[in-house]
Amino acid sequence: MVLPADFTLRTSALLGDEFNRLAAALDEPTPVSIRLNSRKFTGIPTGKPVPWSEQGYYLPERLTFTFDPLFHAGSYYVQEAASMFPEQVIRQYITHPVVCLDLCAAPGGKSTHLYDVLPAGSLLVSNEVIRSRSHILAENMAKWGVSHAVVTNNDPEQIGKLTDLFDIIVTDVPCSGEGMFRKDATSMEEWSKDNVKLCAARQRRIIHSVWDALKPGGLLIYSTCTYNTEENEENIHYFHTELGAEVLPVTIDNAWNITGPLMYNHPVYRFFPHKTQGEGFFLAVMRKPEDPEGNRPLKIKNSKNKKDKKGVAPPLPKELLTGWLKLPETFVMENRSNTLIAFPQEYIDVYQLLKQELHILSAGVRLGEIKGKDIIPAHHLALNIQFRSEAFPCVDISWEEAISYLKKEAIILPAFAPRGYVLLTYKDVPLGFVKNLGNRSNNLYPAEWRIRTGYLPETVKCL
Repeated sequence: MVLPADFTLRTSALLGDEFNRLAAALDEPTPVSIRLNSRKFTGIPTGKPVPWSEQGYYLPERLTFTFDPLFHAGSYYVQEAASMFPEQVIRQYITHPVVCLDLCAAPGGKSTHLYDVLPAGSLLVSNEVIRSRSHILAENMAKWGVSHAVVTNNDPEQIGKLTDLFDIIVTDVPCSGEGMFRKDATSMEEWSKDNVKLCAARQRRIIHSVWDALKPGGLLIYSTCTYNTEENEENIHYFHTELGAEVLPVTIDNAWNITGPLMYNHPVYRFFPHKTQGEGFFLAVMRKPEDPEGNRPLKIKNSKNKKDKKGVAPPLPKELLTGWLKLPETFVMENRSNTLIAFPQEYIDVYQLLKQELHILSAGVRLGEIKGKDIIPAHHLALNIQFRSEAFPCVDISWEEAISYLKKEAIILPAFAPRGYVLLTYKDVPLGFVKNLGNRSNNLYPAEWRIRTGYLPETVKCL
């Protein structure tokens, strides 16, 4: 790999003789790692565990993820190992349910991870400012099966108006991408000294924009996938001096070979691929100073918006819908433009505030769509961890049938399958719904999620 000349000069000055080991590591194959969704996949894959993540595993080879039905069902997520490290922060500092914001969340690796490691009963708000990427985020969150979650598409400045709302804000801020050179050639092509300065300034603006939304005493987790100090230690020192942020330590195992600060003396954590199995990553944890006046209460407006008035119980027997959910009494039903949603009761006030201030792409559990006197069950429902799969007749299908379903092709059900809505599973993991008409069935898999490639590798390797 031919590294940019300026990157070599700057980084060799930072690391000294150690730079040669880094450069050599960047010529090695990229490690492949996944994180399991323990609510859907209960086995242990071939490979060794990621030391700092309970559900993370290194794979001995790359799977054919596009043609693995379990991947599409949300049984696991393909995630770079070093970026699983925030799990340690949550486990060490968060002991009770919280309201958490993942600010720069697409495509969803950290959000799906946060959802698993936050204390049960927490609410996660996952935001992405780029519209096209926000829909990918919403798709991945739906596949993961989240219920106590909201996906938004907003600028950090708009979110910053939600004063004192979040107990935790996770900011995997846009960076110069030095830690992704081995994995993504484009990041190396776009790298420059000027871009490093631009990214460092943008990162400071982003943190300033959302700082008011963090509760006094709340935690902000700052991370990048780059090596330089401008975007890392220097920014952390800036937040410490300008915002009064307390930089907190994280307990680590020396065997993980995580590198500490390269300047200043704040507790920060940097992953180098010549020391740890993964890509480049940097993390710091900051606590916002306490407010002597205490947290400010939520301010929910009395909205006169007609769309908000649609948030009423569906015009069908409630028991028909509540039979689809586990613990239905803990959810509030909402009808949004004939799309039925169940949202966690304990966070309804937060949800109302988010609806007033932000652009919401998804929230809670999408149950189905009202069509006349019928309710078409939502694909999101089939994948959700709150779904009572016994509410629908079920047919377990083969790998070939599963791939046809994921391509949104016609599926022929066995003769014993009843007419109406039928849940398809693969290896007993829900894939989605079809409507069985007897001589044929309608494939209800979302068209925008379908497998688009017509190419099928000669050898397919699945989990």
